[in-house]
Amino acid sequence: MIKLSVNINKIATIRNARGGTSPDVVEAAINCQKFGADGVTIHPRQDERHITRKDVYDIKPIISTELNIEGYPSEDFIKMVLEVNPEQVTLVPDGPDVVTSCAGWDTIKFQSYLKEIISIFKEKGIRTSVFVDPNIEMIEGVKKCGTDRIELYTEDYATNC
Repeated sequence: MIKLSVNINKIATIRNARGGTSPDVVEAAINCQKFGADGVTIHPRQDERHITRKDVYDIKPIISTELNIEGYPSEDFIKMVLEVNPEQVTLVPDGPDVVTSCAGWDTIKFQSYLKEIISIFKEKGIRTSVFVDPNIEMIEGVKKCGTDRIELYTEDYATNC
């Protein structure tokens, strides 16, 4: 079954650029669900240029569908995810110096690291997804990591269509 999870990061980017509280990301999350989305996706980065840590804690209580938190598995990120306990966490390989996700995990090189991180979330009952390039070698590598799902990096597809 196909499900839609709406990423509301850009709403937070606009709010942050304006320097106020509008548009309201909590209201956006409520509306996404009200209008039929199966979930809400957020990606809190360390520099908080869009979704902030406060947003994560404000959004969680109003989620009646499913919350997916994306991010690089730093110690702080892991701690926050375990506290918030979303339905899903999506691991992305972009550290604090990366402006936007521009590649998937190298699931061969980082296989043992990903296994370790995934096991932490699975112990808490959090479904896991890993952001990977649409490359058979990387997809087969991620399968060995024990993740529940994958998210494909589709930039090449998007720019060539």
